[in-house]
Amino acid sequence: MTCLDEEGDEDARNWLTVGMCNRHPRCGCEPGGGIVKSHKEPILRDVAMMAEVSIKTASRVLNNDPSVAPLTRAKVLEAMRELDYRPDPAARSLRAGRDRSVGVVVEGIGDVFVASLVASIESRLSDAGYQVLITSSHRDVSRERAIVQDFQQRRCAGVIVMPCTEDSLVGLRLGDLPVVFVDRVGEFPGSQSVVSDDFGLARIAGKHLTSHGHRRIAIVSDSQSVPTTRDRHAGFRQAMEDGGITFDPDLVRDDCLDESYVRDAINQLFALDQPPTALIATNTRLSIGVVPALHLVGRTDTAFLAFGDFPMAESLTPAITAIDHSPHRLGQIAAETLLARLKPGALDVSTEPIVVPAGLIVRGSGELPPRPTTQNSSAAIPARAT
Repeated sequence: MTCLDEEGDEDARNWLTVGMCNRHPRCGCEPGGGIVKSHKEPILRDVAMMAEVSIKTASRVLNNDPSVAPLTRAKVLEAMRELDYRPDPAARSLRAGRDRSVGVVVEGIGDVFVASLVASIESRLSDAGYQVLITSSHRDVSRERAIVQDFQQRRCAGVIVMPCTEDSLVGLRLGDLPVVFVDRVGEFPGSQSVVSDDFGLARIAGKHLTSHGHRRIAIVSDSQSVPTTRDRHAGFRQAMEDGGITFDPDLVRDDCLDESYVRDAINQLFALDQPPTALIATNTRLSIGVVPALHLVGRTDTAFLAFGDFPMAESLTPAITAIDHSPHRLGQIAAETLLARLKPGALDVSTEPIVVPAGLIVRGSGELPPRPTTQNSSAAIPARAT
């Protein structure tokens, strides 16, 4: 009998048979040298036969069951590679009740911070064998609820959500779908949130500027209806109180939806009779707008502290002092938290929020001393086009 696999016939590698030789289950050899050609994809039974294990054992390897002996696991994985075996996602979904996919809902992937967060989540989940479905809520609670419900109906294994509000998913019927909230605390039975200490970090930022003698400190942000922004404003006000500084609402600009709104905010702040000597931007996208705005207004001598680091921050002059609010770490830990919930028998899981540590990166812009300013000491920036 001649075995085509031994002769290197490439077509034989794609033939599966009912009657296989004992030495080469994938080659299509039959007693007497006959070959039964079939162009069907290999199935788990073929993997089990080649690895000389039961179909149940091959299935346990496929599902990463830790109880499989290392030598057995290696034999099954080698058989999968040899046969170029690809599991049928639809069939696995029907058997397991869930798909090997995870839904991720964020407010918008155009944001630098969010894009990095999503990339980190996708990388970790992909390494664990999950496909990631990413979509944006655009800060619309109704849309967010509809998306999450759709993920549940698609049999997603779990969801990671950057919630519009703390209670935006309350009342949804999601069965036993694992839910992890990221960047903001969310409320849902059995869920867990992975967040930063927004209040505490903003307080650190404010105290850092007051420690360098600043008393006219402005804060530039998006709407305080966003939970993280609201907490950062509260931390900033606490820092002012800690420093014995009377809170001045004229130094607050909380209507900057993105960096394009920052020009107007900077114009307004430096048009005050007593302009700020220091600025805090509460997120990365606004920080990216503050830097050129200060250059245009001729006030690069204004101390500046960014909430969230960003590319090129250390290359500017002065380099930007920033709160190291790492989207990579948040995303990685959010993914790990969901994966822990997806393990077989994962029943006793924590619902306490996970607070990811962050710190202050001192580079120079946040350490500039106060410089007396007047209303006429700055040039107006052209207003944002409407």
